[in-house]
Amino acid sequence: MIRVAPSILSADFAALGAAIDRVAPEADWLHVDVMDGHFVPNLTIGPPVVKAIRRHTDLYLDCHLMMTNPGDYLEAFRAAGADSCSVHVEVGDTAGLIGTMRDLGLGVGLAVNPETPFDATRPWLDRIDLLLVMTVHPGFGGQSFMGEVVPKIATAAQAISEQGLDVVLEVDGGIDPATAPAVAGAGARMLVAGSAIFGASDPLEAAAAIRRAAAGALP
Repeated sequence: MIRVAPSILSADFAALGAAIDRVAPEADWLHVDVMDGHFVPNLTIGPPVVKAIRRHTDLYLDCHLMMTNPGDYLEAFRAAGADSCSVHVEVGDTAGLIGTMRDLGLGVGLAVNPETPFDATRPWLDRIDLLLVMTVHPGFGGQSFMGEVVPKIATAAQAISEQGLDVVLEVDGGIDPATAPAVAGAGARMLVAGSAIFGASDPLEAAAAIRRAAAGALP
């Protein structure tokens, strides 16, 4: 089953509640991009915005922490209402961060940049709930999809299947109706899209179009 997680990074922050309401009927999760200006060259939002979103919607809040020191903020994100947090394997202390998220009752996500090989995440597969494979370099919305990452998605899907794991395979970056079939065909089942949804004249239909395109690539 294909699921769609609209990314609020591309939404109108001056009318964020209304933007979320527009896409909610086609949103399985809501993706929240958190950037610290250090791990990635951009600044976005933090726990106060998550708290405001939580008051507004019951959607599952999938928080992607593009941060050098995510461990310092996990408790704050949980208190704000995050359902899951994804930390980057590149920042290190993966075992400690996974343990902290488990202790807090958060869904445990592990994110991996395009240039980082899948093998960096393999040792942690049986300890996480979500593997987020980036199909752009994290930091800014609206980037072009990197097709060279598709084989990594396929490798991840195969490893998850072979181990019989209940791990959501999520992709983020340049996802739209043209690129969704490739990632779905490789095994991704949770598709994050920001500008392709919130930048469209009809965001609800844009989200539905991504779901249809991805579903058409399934066996």
